[in-house]
Amino acid sequence: MKIVHPDGSQDERGELERALQEHGIPLDDVEVHYGAPADADEWVSRVGDAELVMLGWSVPDAALERFPAVRAIVFLGTGAADHINLALADRLGIEVRTVSGYGDDSVAEHALALLLSMARRIPEHDAQVRNGQWGQRAGTLLRGKTVGVVGLGGIGSRFAQLATGIGMEVVGWNRSAERGASIHDGIPLLPLDELCRRADVVSLHLALNRDTEALISAERIDSMAPGTILVNTARGGVVDEAAVRRRAEAGELRYAADVFDPEPLPADSPQRQSPNTVLTPHVAFFTPEATLELYRGACAHVATLLVKAA
Repeated sequence: MKIVHPDGSQDERGELERALQEHGIPLDDVEVHYGAPADADEWVSRVGDAELVMLGWSVPDAALERFPAVRAIVFLGTGAADHINLALADRLGIEVRTVSGYGDDSVAEHALALLLSMARRIPEHDAQVRNGQWGQRAGTLLRGKTVGVVGLGGIGSRFAQLATGIGMEVVGWNRSAERGASIHDGIPLLPLDELCRRADVVSLHLALNRDTEALISAERIDSMAPGTILVNTARGGVVDEAAVRRRAEAGELRYAADVFDPEPLPADSPQRQSPNTVLTPHVAFFTPEATLELYRGACAHVATLLVKAA
């Protein structure tokens, strides 16, 4: 099978080469292009007659339906549905594989960093000191506070461990809670409405799909107690962002987010000016260690597909 990576990153070249070598795939067997294609025509030109695509970003439908030979796509991440029209790929007979678990530690640590930054007003104090000011404002002590972890997969479970490590009381919600389960890996489970009302901190660790879109609805956001910190390293579409902004602007909610809908955050987005927020540009996963694990997982899929095609 001819393999192409049409939207690679120069910064990640070393991790890609190492992962390919570990799986016995010669680097010369993969045609790598760097940077995102400008339009559908460039996508089609880069992919050419390749049968297997390693995909790092969003591919437009107008390109996907014109690939002449693609039989499989290995998406570099978990959220393929955000970047590939899966229904169209299925109709075209293109198998789509994803890589999970590669960034659990990195994303969980970033969620904790966002929480600490918001609780102790670090961006605000940093800006004041740099501007020659000395405005000391009280932070929030997290020890003894309750954090509600929404989604207890790999990332959520790791975040729960980190939160426990700084002395927080952890409660959680996942789908099993809706089926009557009361505990998950030692973490007490609550109905989502109750978790939103009770928790001092709510941290989101969910995939975005039809069941989770706007799961943290305006009603649930309004039920959060004044001063609640909401941390989102999941997807922007999981929350009602307008409701979050309304309560943040009223000084009733603090929001720390690495994800938005849409991305990149538009230049005229009111979220850029919203008070009581800490914002980062979807970088929670981005560490060299996670990148290497991502490529290892992708190359494992590539190796399996090569054997399958032989």
